[in-house]
Amino acid sequence: MTADSAPRIQTDWLSLPELVEVLDEPLGRVRRLLDESQLVATRRDGALKVPAVFIVDGHPLSSLRGTIFVLHDAGFTDDEVIDWLLEPDDSIGIPPIEALRAGRKSEVRRVAQSLA
Repeated sequence: MTADSAPRIQTDWLSLPELVEVLDEPLGRVRRLLDESQLVATRRDGALKVPAVFIVDGHPLSSLRGTIFVLHDAGFTDDEVIDWLLEPDDSIGIPPIEALRAGRKSEVRRVAQSLA
């Protein structure tokens, strides 16, 4: 399947109160995860929300933080970071978040750096 035919990742979107439950962390810690770019959020229906696919086994995906930094350094906004991670990428062949979840961190970051 080429990236052209690969669909955008379908994911649930978690509000901050839902993240408190999923991560089993207090709200202050969830906000700190956002501030430290361990997670990235966007406003959906007026509330800050994080794609559920960014959480693995009750924790933020470990390779996400460095990838977020690379994309921010390339000038991406939080919304653009989320869009890029969820959309199929021609260079990778699948959405970058799928590649990160499959352990292909170096490849994803190399592609992200080329976007600067």
